[in-house]
Amino acid sequence: MYVVTGGAGFIGSNLLAALETRGIGPLVVIDRCDDPYKRHNIRNRGELKLVEPEQTFPFLYHHASNVKAIFHLGALSSTIEHNIIRLNETNVYLSQKLWKWCAEQAKPFIYASSAATYGDGAKGFDDDSSVEALLRLTPLNPYGQSKHTFDIWVANEIARGSSAPPIWSGLKFFNVYGPNEFHKGAQSSLVPQIYRQAADGEPCMLFRSHNPNYMDGNQKRDFVFVDDCCDVMIWLIEQKGIGCLFNLGTGTARTFYELATSVYKASDREPNITYCDTPKYIRDQYQYFTEARMDRLRAAGYLKPFTSLEDGVAKTVQNYLSKEDPYR
Repeated sequence: MYVVTGGAGFIGSNLLAALETRGIGPLVVIDRCDDPYKRHNIRNRGELKLVEPEQTFPFLYHHASNVKAIFHLGALSSTIEHNIIRLNETNVYLSQKLWKWCAEQAKPFIYASSAATYGDGAKGFDDDSSVEALLRLTPLNPYGQSKHTFDIWVANEIARGSSAPPIWSGLKFFNVYGPNEFHKGAQSSLVPQIYRQAADGEPCMLFRSHNPNYMDGNQKRDFVFVDDCCDVMIWLIEQKGIGCLFNLGTGTARTFYELATSVYKASDREPNITYCDTPKYIRDQYQYFTEARMDRLRAAGYLKPFTSLEDGVAKTVQNYLSKEDPYR
């Protein structure tokens, strides 16, 4: 069986669909499914075993011989969360326990890190997983710091020669978009948010730039289609000898203006874009540019091209958001 923590969430539910399509299973979801949107995320899947988060380790130890790999995507993922105790309990301590379980049981372990670990990008976006390189980074918010703390802990474990899973990878997800984001509300990517505004005939609202080096709407992100992320994760569990921290973006930064116009084009509507001030409570934490360096993943042997922004947005809008049932 293949275990996906956070399996009813955005990336997790898309990964379940990708595993099911490939005939990989049985599939186990460790998640709290009391949110109707999250239940919708997995309602189109075949047979799934659902496990409450509190039962994670009793379940794993009871079924250890049957577990093939763990995809650890469960997290407290709000970038505006400031409860450090809650963040560390979920994003650090739980991750450490799962890492140790996979090391003890010799199971592959793929976990979600984040591009938020890079902070304002002043130190670049090089996915060097050495302790020295990681310590140079300064995340801008507590969420990014919690992910960074676990990355450093892993790097120290490897440097000390401690037991590790036989195959493992941490993935620094950049700006992922695609279907099954409704449960995230205001924390969802801009694609469903802009689509709703376009469909209602309203202007979409982008943040005004407060940096003289960027025009309004020209702030840049590395937007990556969730299907590409799933392809990478499934490829990684099949690669013997890989143990590394990898960026997961496209390697090409695009502007928010380009993202918005792509949504309007996919919706067969003329762009209608306005700007508002970036809220003061996130202004000091705002990233104006992110772009993944993809050298290490390519050098490891992953050669499949990444989906262009225009094609990924069109697939999201036309295959999901515009349908009566918008869920994968």
